[in-house]
Amino acid sequence: MTHVLAADIGGTHTRLCIAHCERGASRIVSERTYASAAYARFADVLREFLSGAAGNPIAAACFAAAGPIRETPAGQTVKITNLPWEIGAAALAREFGVPKVRLINDFQAIGYGIEELAENDFAVLQPGNPVAHDPRAVIGAGTGLGQAILVWRGDRYEVIATEGGHADFGPTDELQIELARYLIKECGRASYELVLSGPGLVRLYEFLRGRGVAPESAAVAQAMKAGDPAAAITDAALKQNDPLTGQTLDLFVRIYGAQAGNLTLSAGATGGVYIAGGIAPKIASRFKNSAFLDAFRDKGNMSAYMADIPVRVVINPKAGLLGAMGTAVRLLGPGL
Repeated sequence: MTHVLAADIGGTHTRLCIAHCERGASRIVSERTYASAAYARFADVLREFLSGAAGNPIAAACFAAAGPIRETPAGQTVKITNLPWEIGAAALAREFGVPKVRLINDFQAIGYGIEELAENDFAVLQPGNPVAHDPRAVIGAGTGLGQAILVWRGDRYEVIATEGGHADFGPTDELQIELARYLIKECGRASYELVLSGPGLVRLYEFLRGRGVAPESAAVAQAMKAGDPAAAITDAALKQNDPLTGQTLDLFVRIYGAQAGNLTLSAGATGGVYIAGGIAPKIASRFKNSAFLDAFRDKGNMSAYMADIPVRVVINPKAGLLGAMGTAVRLLGPGL
């Protein structure tokens, strides 16, 4: 009986699981989700999780982290982009007595996890015509903006993590040109992550509010102060038909579609594009209107090319955790 440990570490949530592996199959036997900001270190989260999951020793672990993984002489390290956490694979292996530990990027994990999902774990935006074994792309807005590229290597897809979410924002109309100026003034630069993220959604709201495109609802303003402001904006747009939040979400979706299209062109992702991250499943109904796909396809003489590419929303929040779990299992070698 062999057990592996996996984690999907994000700026908002950290998901952990222990899986039992036997005869080429894996089964989750313990799982829990934590609020990341409530802990000073990832090791504190891990210790709490393991204290409540007593069982056989862990043979291998994979931790998927929202940040660039660095290979150093002392082993793998990562600084979580939107948290003060610094994680070292070797230090965790020593502290928790795990023989094999690997760090991967969180969107690398989502890329691996996509292969583990069923058809009902996706919402289809554009069926397209996928080309077998051609590159795929994954993009997802949450606490930040993640991106990855999948490339076929013999018998499965390998995932290349990127930090493309931090690329410079490219406006596509007069309103977005104004937005770029606003971002440069307020943030010092204009990048896609500054708008395609939870905090970015709030920036879009503040930008449109400042332009006076619609009156601000007192109820929405109060909800934003009382809780998660991005969630308050989304809720008002989807459930309350509020004009200002509705225009905010529409602008968010248009920019999302444009950047998903940019990534698709850069990767040559004729194998398909996957929209992941924490925000997409919550606004899946908004993705199905024309704004997202119009912006995705609006690439000049490449528009017909874009219309032929499959686009799906990943609605299973465990995709990253499943990808990390699969990576941990592979650390054990082919004999398992």
